[in-house]
Amino acid sequence: MIQNRMTRNRPGFLDLFTPKLVTVLREHYRFQDLKADLVAGLTVAIVALPLSMAIAIASGVTPDRGLYTAIVGGFVVSALSGSRFQIGGPAGAFIVLVAATVAAHGVDGLLLATLLAGLILLVIGFLRLGTFIKYIPYPVTVGFTSGIAVIIFASQIKDLLGLTLAGREPGPFLPKILALSAALPSLNVPALAVALSSIAAILILRRLRPHWPGFLIAVAAGALATWLLGLPIETIGSRFGGIPRSLPAPHLPNLSLGRIQEMLPAALSFALLGGIESLLSAVVADSMSGRRHRSNCELVAQGAANIASALFGGICVTGTIARTATNVRAGARGPISGMLHALILLAFMAIAAPLASAIPLASLAGVLAVVSWNMAEKHEFRILLRASRGDAVVLLVTFLLVVFRDLTEGILVGFGIGALLFLHRMAHAVEIDRPVFVADDDQADSGEGAAYSRALIADHDVIVYRITGAFFFGAVGEVAATLDRIGEHARAYVLDLSGVPVLDSTAAAMIMGFARDARRHDATVHIAGARAAVRRLLLMHGARTPEIHFNDSLDHAVAAARREVAT
Repeated sequence: MIQNRMTRNRPGFLDLFTPKLVTVLREHYRFQDLKADLVAGLTVAIVALPLSMAIAIASGVTPDRGLYTAIVGGFVVSALSGSRFQIGGPAGAFIVLVAATVAAHGVDGLLLATLLAGLILLVIGFLRLGTFIKYIPYPVTVGFTSGIAVIIFASQIKDLLGLTLAGREPGPFLPKILALSAALPSLNVPALAVALSSIAAILILRRLRPHWPGFLIAVAAGALATWLLGLPIETIGSRFGGIPRSLPAPHLPNLSLGRIQEMLPAALSFALLGGIESLLSAVVADSMSGRRHRSNCELVAQGAANIASALFGGICVTGTIARTATNVRAGARGPISGMLHALILLAFMAIAAPLASAIPLASLAGVLAVVSWNMAEKHEFRILLRASRGDAVVLLVTFLLVVFRDLTEGILVGFGIGALLFLHRMAHAVEIDRPVFVADDDQADSGEGAAYSRALIADHDVIVYRITGAFFFGAVGEVAATLDRIGEHARAYVLDLSGVPVLDSTAAAMIMGFARDARRHDATVHIAGARAAVRRLLLMHGARTPEIHFNDSLDHAVAAARREVAT
């Protein structure tokens, strides 16, 4: 339970499902805002152009389907989104599932699964079940994200090295690695040189000119070098025959009952992963902008976007973290930037599609190699391995199942182990920390805890929050939502954790995110009364000054916060 001095009003249906586009337009959207959104939309489109084609190719479909997804799905996501800055499109996280679906059921099966996933997301959103997606433990999120990164990189080895396989490239990880190893004698040195040059260009530009479009420059340079030198390597044109100049006419996939039953498991996987990725992306946008997204409205937007994408021949749509972050950094004012990014990509198709035929696949493989490296949460992975044996087990089981078995299986098993681990921690906390219990019975007024002083409650510079009870992944969504609903930006925050007997890695990561967001607003965070085990886990997650200050008691924390405010 979390207590503070704010009162909560239960929002109505229209409040929950009004797109942020409507909200922004109501805020007297001006011509200056439109210019800012145009610049941001152009910036995001430059990033999305090579990524959309590369992700589509890695997913086992033609590059034009990646562009259809970014154009149609991206436009619908921005128009209906519960986030001001969400950018929708094809995502690297879907490569594994999409490739497996195409291999097993063909493109028509993929389109049907995408459409069904959209319907599932609509139902989840309108039933307001989006909050439950936030209950996934932090080690599971890090484990499946890192596992996906490994699989994406493995899927690019063939094009990175220009290998020629005797047959079709296997999908599962171990058979894939064995087949690629057997094909090493067919190494294409020019392809490897182009791939390494593309990776080097991206990394150098990121360090020296971080605001330049590194992905697009690397791909364009690779295409130019391939054409000028006549390099014997595969291009989009040689493998796929180029890219059309317009969107296809919308059409429905095969909707027979038998086919729907056949594709339903894949659709459920798409919906689960799409919901997780889109809400993670919206949270990133919130942390960068100080805004607050509406999770169920976001899921409805993702559902509508997947349906629209499937009708136009696109693949799965979700919120894309890197492109959304680029949108925020580029100065976007609202969802119109995402809609403009989609229109700019459509203009590229109409005007410059023939130029894309010259893009070497080795350059696109280099792009995805960098994406997979960035996607692997290396720092978080190391922290969780050291945090506790339980978190390490959840992390490694999820990671290994995703890499060697199946993404959905990894998430479900990781979640199950995480839930059992939490129950164990609660029992342990009750045994060693009596008479403080994880869940206390209701008490009479005489047994109620000490109230904060009137002066502290009325203080607008120092805001105190008391969190009581077990603080774990199942409670993080509610606590995070409460902390985000701050009407004013205080100059200091005090988190009273004296009533928290147990805390897990998901809760620790949420506290660190809140502290970083406060720091961006020139505010400090003080933690009061944290027990030794709670403090140790927070320290493992990087809780250090100046972001977080530890104090033994609430009085000491408030006094320290007021001294900082006074200086």
